[in-house]
Amino acid sequence: MTTLNSVDNTFAGKVAIVTGAASGIGLATLELLHSRGASVVAVDRHGDVLALARPGVEPLVADVASEASAALAASTAVDRYGRLDILVNNAGILLNKPVIEMTLDEWNGVLAVNATGAFLFSREAMRVMVPAGQGAIVNVGSYACYQAFPTLAAYAASKGALAQLTRALSLEAIEHGIRVNAVGSGDVVTNIANHIHGDGQKFLAEHGRNAPIRRAAEPREIAEVIAFLASEKASYLVGSVVMADGGMSVALR
Repeated sequence: MTTLNSVDNTFAGKVAIVTGAASGIGLATLELLHSRGASVVAVDRHGDVLALARPGVEPLVADVASEASAALAASTAVDRYGRLDILVNNAGILLNKPVIEMTLDEWNGVLAVNATGAFLFSREAMRVMVPAGQGAIVNVGSYACYQAFPTLAAYAASKGALAQLTRALSLEAIEHGIRVNAVGSGDVVTNIANHIHGDGQKFLAEHGRNAPIRRAAEPREIAEVIAFLASEKASYLVGSVVMADGGMSVALR
């Protein structure tokens, strides 16, 4: 057990890629993995990620929906740190619009980041992990993996696809010693809804009160579940979608 006077080196010597690393869950995950000994390639499409550079953190400005970005992230991990042990597919975007008003470009844009990006980064990570015979991939899903709300069709479809990618890929990966799992997060106080609401964090904090736990999560709470799934403590979890949503997915309201 880690105490106030001990150091958690769970990920000492490990190398991770975290997408969507400039803020929210991605930033919290990067900081947590790094604090526990991991070297991290921090990927984000926003230049803010460059400010995270330090020993053991290599920032990369890149679009996760690009094949070239996925290949570059994997090669950066290997070239900079010599290996790749963990991939966290966290990057995601939200679209709030009725289907009848949605353009094809808007639909494709959400699927490209939330689902295709996870596919591309998982594929490139697997190409490094398979020869090594070990690794862990953690996808960041949502209660939208299973539930939906009006005007969130693209987001729900992308998260449903992510859940199925997690399950299918886990069956291909485990024979190579690679575990693939996901966390299904609830409402988390992040900036993902800022383009929809004047104060996206306030909106998510208020919406989180609909969950049985009566609050939204802080990014660190989801990062802790991600770190668990990436660690050997979760050595028997394969293809799981671990719901960390304050009970939202089990409540009928």
